[in-house]
Amino acid sequence: MSTFSPVDGKVIPQAIADTSTVQLLPLGTRVKAVDIASTAYGEGEFIYLKGVASTVLGSVVTFSSDDFSTALLVANAIDPVAVSMSINVASSYGWYQIYGKAVGKVLAAFADNANCYATATAGSIDDAVVAGDRVKCMKGASAIDTPSTGLAELEINYPFMDDGLAA
Repeated sequence: MSTFSPVDGKVIPQAIADTSTVQLLPLGTRVKAVDIASTAYGEGEFIYLKGVASTVLGSVVTFSSDDFSTALLVANAIDPVAVSMSINVASSYGWYQIYGKAVGKVLAAFADNANCYATATAGSIDDAVVAGDRVKCMKGASAIDTPSTGLAELEINYPFMDDGLAA
């Protein structure tokens, strides 16, 4: 998997791929980091958030800009969207990717270059069109099972859900 190293001069006490039961940074802290592993996903941006039950590596979540809590992505959500960088369950703290090439949970037959939609499976996305449930600013960058089973590479640019409301 990826190994992200900060590039914007910030010293972070918790690695991007780690979960902590102790809050080590102010919630909402953002950091830019570059993938130094062989995956070479380039530069990404990450936000430090509270975890939620059943979060696994690659879970797609919405988060509240009010208290920086997360919820597994579901249909009809309205909030910014991020991808979990660790198994960051309730009462834990960790990093979530909001920009760059990410790896997220997808459902069967997810196709490369597909639009992404919320599903009935909390925390996962699919390419099956569901009116009002498209995740804006998120697109598939690989088919399902690349880089590993049940995951796909995604291109994300500060994704969000608005439940199909008019702009």
